[in-house]
Amino acid sequence: MPEITFLGHACFLLQDKEKETLLFDPYLRENPLAPLKPEELKPDYILISHAHHDHLGEAYEIAGACNATIITTPEIASQAQEKGLNAHGTSIGGSYRFPFGRVKVTVAFHGSGIPGGHACGFVINYYGQNIYFAGDTGLFSDMKLIGELTPLDLALLPIGDNYTMGIDDAVIAASFLGAPRVIPYHYNTWPVIQADPEEFKRKVEEKTSSRCFIVSPGESYSW
Repeated sequence: MPEITFLGHACFLLQDKEKETLLFDPYLRENPLAPLKPEELKPDYILISHAHHDHLGEAYEIAGACNATIITTPEIASQAQEKGLNAHGTSIGGSYRFPFGRVKVTVAFHGSGIPGGHACGFVINYYGQNIYFAGDTGLFSDMKLIGELTPLDLALLPIGDNYTMGIDDAVIAASFLGAPRVIPYHYNTWPVIQADPEEFKRKVEEKTSSRCFIVSPGESYSW
């Protein structure tokens, strides 16, 4: 049974018993909501959506400490490899099979945080479960296509507005994707991205076929 733990902001930990552990966008040390420190994590893989400091975070530090493989865009992967780290770069639309399953890189409408790069999201097949991590993005109509091409089990969506989708656009995103389960993130880290997850939950469950699960930092959700 897969379990996803929210570590605040846009950081998630995906694991299932003795199987590989995946860590997403590990912004921890300066994150006021983070329940764990970087040295407490020992993932096998680290997925990085883009190079802004609140997403790249301590990825390189963690990868170096536990020999994790970074999965990200080619530009960030090259930077990581220059630091002597294990990294696999994949461009938007591409996918690659890892021991736990396939990772496909999706578009995200946002800045890259690195010269020549691009922001991205991921569709991860993790031992038969399909999970969409949107990264930092605005709403875009091809989210319909993401859900059509890969029937999703879980969608992770930003709701904090200002830098990403706000609540109402994220509700539309949930309707486009059609995942039975939705978890919000990228909200309430700072005043500029204040958002009410209960409002998001209510609107998702009123306007879509999805159920919304609010996971507080440090809490986990299994399905």
